[in-house]
Amino acid sequence: MQPRGAFLVLFVLCLLQETREQSSKAKPRKNVAPKKGLVTLSMIEEIKKQISQIQADLNVLKEHQALQIVCLRGVKVHRKCFLKMPEQKSFHEAADDCILHGGTLSTPLNHDENDALYDYARKTLGDDHHIWVGINDITVEGDWMDMTGNGANFTNWETYTSKQPDGGTRANCVALSGSAIGKWFDESCSLQKRYFCQFTIP
Repeated sequence: MQPRGAFLVLFVLCLLQETREQSSKAKPRKNVAPKKGLVTLSMIEEIKKQISQIQADLNVLKEHQALQIVCLRGVKVHRKCFLKMPEQKSFHEAADDCILHGGTLSTPLNHDENDALYDYARKTLGDDHHIWVGINDITVEGDWMDMTGNGANFTNWETYTSKQPDGGTRANCVALSGSAIGKWFDESCSLQKRYFCQFTIP
């Protein structure tokens, strides 16, 4: 697909160069209809539009290919994939890093996604892990929001032993716990934890 697009762009550029040379040699005449086979300005504009569209299509294709590579390294769930990042960071640093990579901090929207993230973290980090989840109540205490600023429709708090969330204003960010089999705990946002980014699959 890319070589064919590049060949088409090269062909069009050659055609434009030849047209410019012909038009510079031709004497300007008023009110004369263009000869058959002569390239007009409107035709050149149309060709430029087609080139722009080809470039946009190539960029979309590159994005899709990059996402497929990401998902091959991570785990795919429904229309998203999770990818383990190599370092520990605070909640805000982790969220910024995921945005920098073209995704967002992992945010399970239901039990299936939460189980998939937990399983993936267990396989890559071991049983005793704590990873950031893209949920916080930084703005309003007790009002848990996702990374888009919308209310969190799904939560998976650990309520059997510690009745989460229990940290009050000291703990405004959420971590998924491997030792609690994927249950959530509220934690201080400044703690250094592992994290996974998520990418939407078109």
